[in-house]
Amino acid sequence: MRRLFLGFLLAPALLAQPRTISPTVRPFVSHDGAVIAIRGVRVIDGTGAAPRDGQTVVIRGDRIAAVGASGAVSVPADAQVIDGTGHTLIPGLVGLHDHMYYSSAAGGSMKMMLQSYPRLFLGAGVTTVRTAGSTDSYQELNTKAAIERGVIPGPTMFVTGPYLQGPGPGPGAMHPVDGPDDARRMVRYWAEEGVSWFKAYTQISRAALGAAIDEAHKHGVKVTAHLCSVGYREAVALGIDNLEHGLFANTEFYKNKQPDACPTAGDSAIFAEANVDNPDVQRTIREMLDKKVSLTSTLAVYETSTPSRVPRDQRVLDALMPEAAQAVARWYDNAANAKDAVGRQVLKKTMAFEVAYLRAGGLLAAGSDPCCLHVIAGYGDQRNYELLVEAGLSPAEAVMVMTRNGARVLGVEKDLGTVEAGKQADLVLLQGDLSASPEVIRRTVTVFKKGIGFDSRRLIDAVKGQIGIK
Repeated sequence: MRRLFLGFLLAPALLAQPRTISPTVRPFVSHDGAVIAIRGVRVIDGTGAAPRDGQTVVIRGDRIAAVGASGAVSVPADAQVIDGTGHTLIPGLVGLHDHMYYSSAAGGSMKMMLQSYPRLFLGAGVTTVRTAGSTDSYQELNTKAAIERGVIPGPTMFVTGPYLQGPGPGPGAMHPVDGPDDARRMVRYWAEEGVSWFKAYTQISRAALGAAIDEAHKHGVKVTAHLCSVGYREAVALGIDNLEHGLFANTEFYKNKQPDACPTAGDSAIFAEANVDNPDVQRTIREMLDKKVSLTSTLAVYETSTPSRVPRDQRVLDALMPEAAQAVARWYDNAANAKDAVGRQVLKKTMAFEVAYLRAGGLLAAGSDPCCLHVIAGYGDQRNYELLVEAGLSPAEAVMVMTRNGARVLGVEKDLGTVEAGKQADLVLLQGDLSASPEVIRRTVTVFKKGIGFDSRRLIDAVKGQIGIK
């Protein structure tokens, strides 16, 4: 009993020991005290609750120890104190549709960004990512392990297996699944290798998708999809867990849609007619809710179909390799004259669909699909926040979608996604009032991951000119 009592006395002292940080990560760290207090900050906590001013948040080790009004929360004498006046604190962003590859606008292929993307994600405030679609799952699993060992800085990673694609046209990095048995074989193999999700793609058949979902669930992993050959209601009936890209990927609205076939007509105008109050749209939402199928918003990548409204982001050009930066700069220059009236209508309908799904009780999360052109790691996620606010969500709701809801989809909401005592200290300190201006989401100052504060500027500066190369 005496030994147990001494253990309790020693526990706080053990927690107060400085963390060991590797030499490769140390240059990016700005705060690593055993106890850290952020005082006088505005908090948007990720629950959807209204922002709270004058808050103090105490971090002890890798956990949030206390959250409350500054006059009511005691700041330990040994704490590193950060003045949060004029700043907003939110939970770390959860990128539910993010990649570790980029397709260069200068004609490059789907190239892995295993050095630049982890740093840029973290520097932009994205502390957790699901790689929704992998072109090299082994490299991603190894990167995940390196981040967990503290060898490189980066977000917590949930790795997907290789794309579950059917036969037909598609990127060469994807294996064309040859029916249900082949789908089961792929799922078994990669589930045993350690992936936690699979992503089905545009040409998969209903039979192969159903087999993949069934096999995945047997192994305790989940399936999401960017669909085309299969409609949303068909996928929901098969037991899918998550759907990507909102309205745009749902081909069930095509009048002449054939079973197991992706429509060949590229006429997206049909989606401009898919109003939220359309009975078919409402039926899709109801069936998703009934089966508890979550939805991932990817408005930032949608916006590429409306070039005339895409804001020029110099940060993107600075991060890209010179050749890719020149190509994207030309794209920006030509964007103002783009004939994208239909694309604008589709984007508006997509926004309305996502808001309607959320308002009906659906679990809406977000990611940016940082695959190409101006949509790159971290910055795309920040843009997605701005677009969710434009769609009609309050700042608190948009933060909730991009934090707590993502954690719920991943099954880690007990640990992540909100600014609450006991949660893991994954937090983002922003300069300015996020509830007053959406673009404050871009002003990352310090990103805390497991209680260690990373200097956003150092992480971002370290990848300048590298996106598209490494």
